[in-house]
Amino acid sequence: MTVLRYAAFTRDPAAGNPAGVVLAPQAPGADGGPGALTDAGMLAIAADVGYSETAFLTRVADGYAVRYFSPQAEVPFCGHATIASAVAVAERDGVGPLLFHTAAGDIPVVTARDADGQLTATLTSVPPTVAEVSDADLAEVLAALGWSPADLDGTLPPRVGYAGAHHLLLAAGTRDRLARLDYDFDRLRDLMLRRDWTTVKLVWRASETEFHVRDAFPVGGVVEDPATGASAAALGGYLRALGLVAPPVRLSVHQGEDLGRPGHLTVDIPEGTGGIRVTGNAVAMP
Repeated sequence: MTVLRYAAFTRDPAAGNPAGVVLAPQAPGADGGPGALTDAGMLAIAADVGYSETAFLTRVADGYAVRYFSPQAEVPFCGHATIASAVAVAERDGVGPLLFHTAAGDIPVVTARDADGQLTATLTSVPPTVAEVSDADLAEVLAALGWSPADLDGTLPPRVGYAGAHHLLLAAGTRDRLARLDYDFDRLRDLMLRRDWTTVKLVWRASETEFHVRDAFPVGGVVEDPATGASAAALGGYLRALGLVAPPVRLSVHQGEDLGRPGHLTVDIPEGTGGIRVTGNAVAMP
């Protein structure tokens, strides 16, 4: 099958977060994988592509069945690969509403063209949740990162956010602290595997609605994810649940700058308890 390559949350193929996209024409295989692809086959393709995630889409009656694989494991949901996949479908079939059936639940997606005529996609996450993080786990994360409690922003308490996958949300007190990321890969990965955290999302709040973020992703076999839609949705749910924003509100989230792959995510937080909307461009890579 042909693997398409897109950069998500950017209009520049050299920026944003690369994702593999496989549009499978066949019905699901015996194990639920696209067409004739087995789980092992999808994992092998994702490892060969080498991006943080590759999405595998199979057409079904009301949308697409979608599975996501990092180079090392399947993940229940991936935001940037969803944005990339939706734009790939829009390029083939035109813009409009889509429904992605994922392991985390059904994800409505709408594709459109922005004011400049560029394709965008907006996903709506599953309803988010927020949980406490234990003192022992927080101490272990800080040790793995080489951070101290004094490096944290006390106005944004550590929590585990969920909007399709679990992410530890940790706020840096300064932009400089966020920029200096050099962690113990194995130590952080081992804790994340024990706790089922997909990323550790490090954030710095530049203003009421503007954030700079980084996502450590050792469980996916990469040091850092350049632009992370699933954790952006989790961040939106976290801010709403803790009363740190006044919904409805739109956030501007910058990610990838410290990697040399800048990306931009727009996060819309509605009132109530429903899903968080994450919007971005995507562009085919050569």
